[in-house]
Amino acid sequence: MLKKLGLAVLFLALGSVSALAADFNGKWTATVETPRGTQALTFDFHVDGVTLTGKVTSPRGESDITEGKVDGDNISFAQVMNFNGNEFKLTYTGKADGDTIKFTRQAADRPATEFTATRAK
Repeated sequence: MLKKLGLAVLFLALGSVSALAADFNGKWTATVETPRGTQALTFDFHVDGVTLTGKVTSPRGESDITEGKVDGDNISFAQVMNFNGNEFKLTYTGKADGDTIKFTRQAADRPATEFTATRAK
């Protein structure tokens, strides 16, 4: 009987932890202010456990998400871009709050950019 009770408590505890994690799956949209003007971004996230994959679509095209991780309400990933034959990496970190994610985007030694993404309807 104690073993069954212990399993029930463990099941409820694990279920509670899962319920606290944000659901990042699906499409999210954002606008980002850049030195070249406002840029529209679309994120298509796919979460498998703690691993995040998907695509980022910008005016420059579509890029794969790499190095993606999910930890509760936190998300992080990279996007490799090619501009005039030069590759550069953008790193994103964010925190979910309902149907929004507050992001910080970093490109090499440039100042970080902050923006908010919203779950697409």
